[in-house]
Amino acid sequence: MRTTLRRLFAIAGLVLVLGLTAAAGALPARLGDQEFWRLVADSSEPDGTFRSDNLLSNELGFQFVVPELTKTTKPGRAYMGVGPEQNFTYIVATRPAMAFIVDIRRGNLDLHLMYKALFELSADRAEFVSRLFSKKRPEGLSAKSTSTDIFGAFWNIQTDPAMFNENLQAIDTLLVKKHGFALSSDDLEGIKYVYNAFFQYGPRIQYSSTNSFGGGSGQPSYADLMTASDHAGLEHSYLASEDNFQFLKDLESRNLLVPVVGNFGGSKAIRAVGRYLKDKNAIVSAFYLSNVEQYLRQDLIWDNFCANVATLPLDETSTFIRSVRRGNTAPGIGLSSELGDMSNEVKTCRP
Repeated sequence: MRTTLRRLFAIAGLVLVLGLTAAAGALPARLGDQEFWRLVADSSEPDGTFRSDNLLSNELGFQFVVPELTKTTKPGRAYMGVGPEQNFTYIVATRPAMAFIVDIRRGNLDLHLMYKALFELSADRAEFVSRLFSKKRPEGLSAKSTSTDIFGAFWNIQTDPAMFNENLQAIDTLLVKKHGFALSSDDLEGIKYVYNAFFQYGPRIQYSSTNSFGGGSGQPSYADLMTASDHAGLEHSYLASEDNFQFLKDLESRNLLVPVVGNFGGSKAIRAVGRYLKDKNAIVSAFYLSNVEQYLRQDLIWDNFCANVATLPLDETSTFIRSVRRGNTAPGIGLSSELGDMSNEVKTCRP
């Protein structure tokens, strides 16, 4: 009897130890406000520069890889990316437990803080689009509305200056007073600048709308991007369904989408994210690169980037998502999306 009891206590103790170890090394179910902001600040590098504001994607065919991506990657892991809203679509496709957006521009952090606030403030997709573009919500939209229904309903509604001012105040209040984030005056001005661009151009906003250099013809509007589909005609955008939107809203509400300022070839940001994820025994499921590698090669720092990625926790399913110029390109700006094997591509790079 005593032997049996000792065995039971030993097994219970082992289960408890394993449970505590797993809990200590797992991605968090939620980040506290101070913990979130500390992770942002501690992982970030100084503000860098890029040739454009990059307030939205210019890659109309970015959903073409989603069906293959969902077969390759595993949910419940960590997502990494760069740039604006196309990350949201890849996030809802891969269903990570946590996401990090690493971008050289502080302005991209301000953009994602604006989005964070709007996700938290909005009950559903229609309210989110209403707030994003400062347009009064039309009647008749519901959880069953398609993205085409939603953007069609908002298309000819005038933007409302009073709504803009009210929503901007709500964004600042949520970020500074509710969450207590230590935003600088430059950050607050950056958020205002970003939000004003969506107010000025509405759902017609394009990549080049706020960029004096232009950027080519045939660029998709925000509405085009949200109503786009894969080759089979299936829509995957974060506004394609209420379920997609609610997944993002929940992730943002739990402080689990973390914007970080950092150069892909820099010495800090990607490695800091890697250390954090390794401490949590997490694996990177996907890393969206856009066409940043083009600029890393131009600046002769692609090897630095490769070495940085080699420090991330990866396995055989970890997947790069990149935008490249090939013969068979998507409509718009001549970029097509491709997937890559992260572990295999960086295996020869020294961390």
